[in-house]
Order: sequence, then structure tokens, then C-alpha cells
Amino acid sequence: MRAAQLLRSSAVRVALLHALLFGAAVLVLFTFIYWSTAGFMRQQADAATAAEIEGLAERYRVEGLRGLTALIEQRLSRAPVGPSIYLFATPERQRIAGNIDRWPSDQFDSSGWVDFRLGDPTIGSTREGGFARAKVLRLAGGYLLLVGRDMQEIEAIENRIARTLAWGIAITAMLAMLSGVGLAQEMGRRLVKINVAIDEIMAGELSRRLPSHESGDELDMLVEKVNGMLDSLESSMDDVRRVSDNIAHDLRTPLTRLRNRLESLRKVEEAESNQAIDNAIHDADHLLHTFNALLRIARVESRRAREGFAPVELAPLVADVAELYAPLADERQQSLEVVTNSQPAIIADRDLIFQALANLLDNAVKYTPTSGHLRLALDTDDDFALLTVQDNGPGIAAESRERSLRRFWRADSSRSTPGSGLGLSLVEAVARLHGASLRLEDADPGLRVVLKLPLA
Repeated sequence: MRAAQLLRSSAVRVALLHALLFGAAVLVLFTFIYWSTAGFMRQQADAATAAEIEGLAERYRVEGLRGLTALIEQRLSRAPVGPSIYLFATPERQRIAGNIDRWPSDQFDSSGWVDFRLGDPTIGSTREGGFARAKVLRLAGGYLLLVGRDMQEIEAIENRIARTLAWGIAITAMLAMLSGVGLAQEMGRRLVKINVAIDEIMAGELSRRLPSHESGDELDMLVEKVNGMLDSLESSMDDVRRVSDNIAHDLRTPLTRLRNRLESLRKVEEAESNQAIDNAIHDADHLLHTFNALLRIARVESRRAREGFAPVELAPLVADVAELYAPLADERQQSLEVVTNSQPAIIADRDLIFQALANLLDNAVKYTPTSGHLRLALDTDDDFALLTVQDNGPGIAAESRERSLRRFWRADSSRSTPGSGLGLSLVEAVARLHGASLRLEDADPGLRVVLKLPLA
């Protein structure tokens, strides 16, 4: 990826932000370690100095001037001397013993502590080093005792900690940047593959799908959703092509028959002409019914919001549908059993639910032979209402039930029966709009259709 693309990459920006936050956390941590370690070492050095000067003062009280001088010279005679600094001086600050020649010119604080540089020529130290820290004590007789420590080692440790801090922050920032660049490049490679797939889909390859990294991350979840949407779109396009083929197949015959009958009107007598006109009107009504059913399905499927939804009592609705189709069932000498085991209510469009149930009962009446038995039942199951339409007709083979929900699909045995093959398609569209499920089951014999709707 080019530098401009990297800077525009969200992964790089997130990595930079994390680098800043992590760097700040490392800075705070190292600063705490620095002050804790350096402070502890300085406190230990001060404690050792204070203890040593008290010991020397005790020797002065016991053995006097000569005893203290001998003790200091004894300690200075050891090799190496170590970091200790001594200066025993007269009240006029003239050196008696010690490893520095003159009294420091720096100001002492109220507790007697002073920081000074060992390389200062005014001190005349025999040592070379950095800063020293010492404490002064006034002894009996006005004599002055200064005991301190060379802080060079402590300063070296502090400098090492500071360098470690700087390197730690630099390495942290570098690793964060490298990981950000690597993440951006990996993300870029995945997005390039996705963009290529999208270009192919836009070019007309609707069967193409976005590649998945199979890592389960957010991008894979998005790819999964988009691929699901593409599956739905491809299925819709297949439905459109299938519907177009079915329309051409199913409407070609009645249109041809209608044209032939209208053509024959020119050659027949008046009585026969009237019959031919009636037949033509019947064919035209069938065509209109087919197109109206298609429009109803399209209107149901195009609804995005649940407008028109309201509480619906299902028991009265079932009674109304049964009352509407009871005369037709009686005409075919069929028995219609209505069973209402509960009084559930749902949130739905009453007209659409009525139409769906009417379609199911109409199919049952139409395909059940004379003297057959029909059953319309209302029941509840947990949080769902169950509308069941059952008959003892020929039913639908198990391998054909899914296809029966497609538009214009009709079993070979029902080709001679009036109809357009759109009844179950409308029921399925209404069920999908209401978040319901539609099941086609074997009634042994016959067909059982169950519409499962969520309760209010």
C-alpha cells in the first residue's frame, strides 16, 4: 500500500492511537519506576550517611579530637575508599582530616544537608566524580564534621533508567506502527478481494459471492450478511425469471383461446355468438384474476413497515371465513368442521390474514373430492396462534411442497382444475410480512396447512 493509502487507513489510525495511549501508559509506568528506584536509593544513601555521622560524633564524644581524627584517617587508608566523603574541620573551617580540602561553598539546608560537585576547584577534592550529598554536624568546641557520599553510581543508575525509558517508548511506538501497517496491509488485501468480487457482481455475475477470511471477525460478519443479501437477491431474480416463464406458459393458452373465440364470432349465428362471448368473458375474467393475484402478492411483498397492523381477534375471523365458504362446501357435499380451542389475539393486518385463510380454505374446497371432509381449527402453542386448514384430498407430495409456494406452480394432477397457482404464494407472502411460519404437512390422507402467528 502507498503511504497516502496507509495514512487514510482506519487500521493505521487506530494503531497510531493505540501507540499514543500505550506509550503514555509506558511513560507513566517508567516514570513511577524511575522516581521510586532513584528515591529509594537516595533515601538509603541519606540513611547510611546519617548513621555514619552519628557514629563519628559518638567517637568524638568518647575519645575527643584525636580519636575522631584517627578514625577518619583509618577509614581513608582503606583501598578502595568507596563512595564515602569526610571532612573534619576547625571552627574556622580549616581542614583537620578528610578527603576533600575545603568546606563546600554551597548553602546548607535547615537540617544540615548540602549537594555539591566534587570536581569544583574550590573544594580541592582528591576524587573526581559528579555530585556529592553530605550532612554537616557541629561538634562540641565548635568543630565541624561533614560526612557524605559520592552520588555518581546513583546518577549512573538514574541515567540508565532514563535511557531504558526512552528506548522502551521508542520500541513501543515502533512495534505499534509496524503492527498497524501490517494490519492495514492485511485489511487492504481482504478489501481488494471484496472489491473485485463486487465488481464482478455488478457486471452481472449474480452467483459470485464475497470472499470470507473465516476468522469470525467483524469484516467476516459483514461479508456473511452481504452474501445473505446477495442470496436473497439472486433468489428474487430467479423468481422473476421463473414467474416470467410461468406467465408466458400459463397465459398463452387462455389468450390464444380468447383470440380464437373472438375470431369465431365473425362466422357464427347470434345465439352461438352470445355463448362465444360468454366464454371469452370467462377467459378474460380468469386473466384479470391472475393479474390481480400477482398485484396483491407484489403489494404484500413491497410493504416495508407494518402499516395497518392492529390487534385482531382470531376466533371471529375464523368464523367469518368458515361462514363465507360453508355454502361452497355444501354445494360440493363436503363437511366443514370448525374447531376453536382458544380465543387468541395477534397484531396483524386483518384483511391480509382473512385473505390468506380464505385462500387456504378455497384450495381445500377446490381440491377435495365430493363428500370430502374439511377441518378449520384455531389453537395456541406457547406464544403462537395456530391456524390449521386440513382436508382429505390428494394432498401434495413431500418433494413438491416447497415448490408449491412458488408462483404459478401447479401439480400435474391439478392442471385441469381452475386456478392460477398463486394462492399459496400469497399466503406465504402474508406469513413472511407478519413474521409467521407456514408449514405444509401430510394429513394421511390429504394436506394439512398450518399458519403459525406470534401472539400479541
